[in-house]
Amino acid sequence: MTSLKSKLQEDLTAAIRARDELRSSTLRLTLTAITKEEVGGKTARELSDDEVQKVIAKEAKKRREAAEAFLQGGRTESAEREKAEGELLDAYLPKQLSDDELDAIVAQAVEEAKAAGAEGPRAMGAVMKIVNPKVAGRAEGGRVAAAVKQLLTG
Repeated sequence: MTSLKSKLQEDLTAAIRARDELRSSTLRLTLTAITKEEVGGKTARELSDDEVQKVIAKEAKKRREAAEAFLQGGRTESAEREKAEGELLDAYLPKQLSDDELDAIVAQAVEEAKAAGAEGPRAMGAVMKIVNPKVAGRAEGGRVAAAVKQLLTG
């Protein structure tokens, strides 16, 4: 079992013992999503820590989106719970890049793409190929794409 997955299991056991309903239900759902990912596909396999992290990030993103939807629907109590679950999952993810750090990485990637001959808005794909490995897990794709687009269009 990977270290991140085993940490989730240990935290779930502790949450159950402490009768922390929010934490235990959130961790149960996350572990279920991880297990589903492991058995999905043609053969069952154990996920690496990076893959487990991607599943946790996906689950956290679902919670943020659900919280926004509940707020728009006027269900503040449900929105608060989803937001709390998202924050709980964020603790298992690497620290997110600040806007300044992301802009610096994107600017460097744009320079690399220009050196390779790609310029203007059509260089988006080339720049994203350079940026994505550098920010993997530390910034959402939408944030990265927006930063790249802004820098390319001026």
